[in-house]
Amino acid sequence: MAVISYLIAPVEAPPRFGLDHEFGVDAPEFLATVAGASGTPFIAGNAVTLLNNGDAFYPAMLAAIRQAERSITVEAYIYWAGDIGREFADALAGRALNGCKVKLLLDAIGSASIGTEILERLEKGGCQIAWYNPIRWYSIGRFNNRTHRKSLIIDGRIAFTGGAGIADHWRGNARGPEEWRDLQVRVEGPGVVPLQTGFAHNWQQTTGELLSGEEYYPIIPPQGALAVQTLLSSPETGASSVRTMYYLSIVCARESIYIANPYFVPDPVAIETLIEAKRRGVDVRVMVSGIRNDNWLARHNSVRLYGRLLEAGVEIQEFNRTMLHHKTMVVDRRWITVGTTNFDNRSFMHNEESNVNAMDAALAQELHATFLQDLGGCERLTWDAWRRRGLWARAQEFIAAFLQEQA
Repeated sequence: MAVISYLIAPVEAPPRFGLDHEFGVDAPEFLATVAGASGTPFIAGNAVTLLNNGDAFYPAMLAAIRQAERSITVEAYIYWAGDIGREFADALAGRALNGCKVKLLLDAIGSASIGTEILERLEKGGCQIAWYNPIRWYSIGRFNNRTHRKSLIIDGRIAFTGGAGIADHWRGNARGPEEWRDLQVRVEGPGVVPLQTGFAHNWQQTTGELLSGEEYYPIIPPQGALAVQTLLSSPETGASSVRTMYYLSIVCARESIYIANPYFVPDPVAIETLIEAKRRGVDVRVMVSGIRNDNWLARHNSVRLYGRLLEAGVEIQEFNRTMLHHKTMVVDRRWITVGTTNFDNRSFMHNEESNVNAMDAALAQELHATFLQDLGGCERLTWDAWRRRGLWARAQEFIAAFLQEQA
């Protein structure tokens, strides 16, 4: 029991004091605080595009791969066997055969079902493949640390990140259970560098190879007018920069907080900050994956914790048309974050994660409108319905609570 407790214990804790700021997200102090608290500056000169569902982001990603000239780096939690996996393998191998340096860092657990066919296509094409943190007896103390990042970086200039891995269930447009709902962000400009840095760090840790030179770190002139912040969370740092950003955003909200996240398992500090936001008049809405949720543990821990939020008037919407998998937040129609981080202990405490943040009214309005549109696939959970859930549901929640730190 002591060994198990050691292996699953969180390596960082949420902030408990200082979450009482008097300024809003539109104040200069907000951006300065987010940058200072996370140690990550905002980088100007970028163009950012939101891509909804596989019908939008997969063609854009494949087109970028086929246009790559010098390097392609991929960091993925999920790369599974299937049609889209083969299409990506052919595109990546094609560029490698043409002299482009192609490196893939795949999580040893999440991508274990990639299959020999895709691996052979990649290897025969000259792609380099490394496995992040395979389970070994001598690394058992790190087995909980997974790379949950999903990044594709082209020539060090263009990057994609967000909720989606490479698997067939992300294809389509979220029309039914076979097509997951997800969202990716495309960044072009100097703001790509931190994502490349995150890949390079984990690549060096895994392979011993240092990435250097203009193939990976070119001098990038401005490609747009937007300043972005890319947060890299890792248990190595001892604190989740993404969690800190979430909490600061919530306490500085003045009008609205719209969170879309499949695995919503808030800790006591998060619950209190959301309730306090509602009390001061903020429109607080949380959209989660409902009956299609693919994670039993996260689902039941999530439902177990809804009570105080619902009682306080926080709106919880369960997306039931298909599996909702994107991880976004928009605050006051000004501030947005899009990334790989789930609102749960596993992402905050154990995983390698990345989120792209920006203060931009146009992008925020687009994400705000997307949230409202997705309500068409949701069912709102009420306080009375939550109280009347059956004994079987409560029993599952009781069991799930013992493994909340892994949800």
